Amino acid sequence: MSTQARGLFLTAPAHLALRAFELADPRPGEVRVRVAGCGLCHTDISFYTGAVKTRHPLPLVLGHEIAGVVDAAPAPHEALVGRRVLLPAVVPCGTCALCRAGRDTACTAQFMPGNDGHGGFATHVVAPARHLVTLPDDLGGHALEELAVVADAVTTPYQALHRAGAVAGDLVVIIGVGGIGTYGVQIARALGAEVAAVDVDPGKLERARSLGARWTFDARETDGRAIKKRLAAEGGVATSRWRILEMSGTAKGQELAWTLLTPASTLGVIGFTMDRPEIRLSNLMALDATAFGSWGCSPRHYPAAVELVRSGQVRVKPFVERRPLDEAPTLFAEQAGGGHSARRIILVP
Repeated sequence: MSTQARGLFLTAPAHLALRAFELADPRPGEVRVRVAGCGLCHTDISFYTGAVKTRHPLPLVLGHEIAGVVDAAPAPHEALVGRRVLLPAVVPCGTCALCRAGRDTACTAQFMPGNDGHGGFATHVVAPARHLVTLPDDLGGHALEELAVVADAVTTPYQALHRAGAVAGDLVVIIGVGGIGTYGVQIARALGAEVAAVDVDPGKLERARSLGARWTFDARETDGRAIKKRLAAEGGVATSRWRILEMSGTAKGQELAWTLLTPASTLGVIGFTMDRPEIRLSNLMALDATAFGSWGCSPRHYPAAVELVRSGQVRVKPFVERRPLDEAPTLFAEQAGGGHSARRIILVP
């Protein structure tokens, strides 16, 4: 059996087509979700341009920031029908050695919508039932589609801060305060950390300041040495409590993050680029510092991230913009050409 759906297919690099297709009914262990909205992420643009290859061959429906309502679920998941849900952007298998060790976002059998199979730029999507995130009845005044960004833009920095061990009183330096950095600033402040924001866009820096960043630095005007000197003088925080998070996804951002390493500090790489930065790895040894990478977010952290948004500690409404799915080809072309929306676009079927 199948259902008639409509989706945005990437058929070749820089070629999108909106078309109807037959979506197979969910098998045991799967659900079908009627999509309320799906966020347009930088990763989707990388798939669109061909800079990053999807793991599933083309044609493929993109989209991994998905909110919707379950409308079909075979046994033993029938109780999910009618529930409002988020689909994690990274769905681990839950049984492999990595998952059992608590490193489920490194799971080699993970499923990513819009990469390993059809994603959320469609009227419907079929996805694994495991780790599906059911939402509370009270969404805190949010429309369901507005919460789509929780599935990546909010949860990705949430996990990064968790991995960094950020707590109240720490100094969190966020390099790149765009799509995920905006939420990184808010989550760090909700944790009680002091925040320094670094970017090359004055508008984004002003936004970070309005969200509670104590310091803002324009990386075009201030180098790592000057940033580090000022933070050391004004922060009053031991360097062992510096958490430096690179979220720009640029080689220059990664190089800057490396220059900000201080004795016993922690550096996390969250943004992605195919470009190769020039860094001296020995700094890590000489400073007895720690560096890690963070991919997506474990489903076990989603309820806490949802609560931050639902309670208003992390705001999404001012930073999202709903647009019809029919406009997607134009929006993709604009963003791939260097255009940027001030808000995260959520495509609504």
